Amino acid sequence: MHSVWQVRDNRLSLDRPLVMGILNVTPDSFSDGGRFSSRADALAHVSAMLDAGADLIDVGGESTRPGAAPVSVEVELDRVLPVISDVRARHPKAVLSVDTVKSAVARAAIEAGAHVVNDVAGLRLDPEIADVCASCGAGLVLMHSRGGVADMASYSHANYDDVASEVLRELYERVDVALARGVAREQIAVDPGIGFGKKREHSLAILRALPRFMAWGMPVLVGLSRKRFIGEITGVREPAARLSGTLGASVAALALGATIFRVHDVRPAREALDVAWAILKGKGDGDAGMV
Repeated sequence: MHSVWQVRDNRLSLDRPLVMGILNVTPDSFSDGGRFSSRADALAHVSAMLDAGADLIDVGGESTRPGAAPVSVEVELDRVLPVISDVRARHPKAVLSVDTVKSAVARAAIEAGAHVVNDVAGLRLDPEIADVCASCGAGLVLMHSRGGVADMASYSHANYDDVASEVLRELYERVDVALARGVAREQIAVDPGIGFGKKREHSLAILRALPRFMAWGMPVLVGLSRKRFIGEITGVREPAARLSGTLGASVAALALGATIFRVHDVRPAREALDVAWAILKGKGDGDAGMV
């Protein structure tokens, strides 16, 4: 496995778990829609996440919750570009990701200072995203999903005979597309798409299969934060109240090979993952004089 993830001029070390803080500048995201729609609120939240230990920030301007209406390139740019510009001005060393399925948005975001494109469609909806990343060395997250923006997070496409093998095959097809279009393997991270077109039993099977994804030698990103399957297991209906379940799933995913964690609650995730990593890897065992 590569020890770094190459994202433009940054080489993100994978010698510990990376935490990707979520910033949704949308009115309709499933958990925090509308909370950070003003530039001031968005910038304050980014600052707080960086202070809490986020390694990179993922800015999204289009919701993929079930039934969400796709937005135009212009609307999405109006949402994400001011935030990216503000963060670059306030935190010039921050590593930024743009969560988009559109190459025009990806290109403009990178020109504004983003380092990573997080494509939840895995190049299915717009393969030119790969060309954008190849041309400038940007990191590229390829997530497994089926369907379009409005239904990829629903159960419309949750039809599997062997979910782990099918997701592995379909996702590696997306990796092949990226490589064929000039994206270097060192730029790619893969995301099995937990909860996207996957019922509870599917998400659990995919998590158990994480070592098979890790065997590809690319960083494995998981988006577990506040997901529906966690609520189904714990009985917690409100997404924002699913922190304990999220941390449990994250630690399990870390033990199974995941290295990048896309989260809403940065500080608890950072602390839980760091402690789990110290146990799993035998590092950080000095007690600093504490009892």
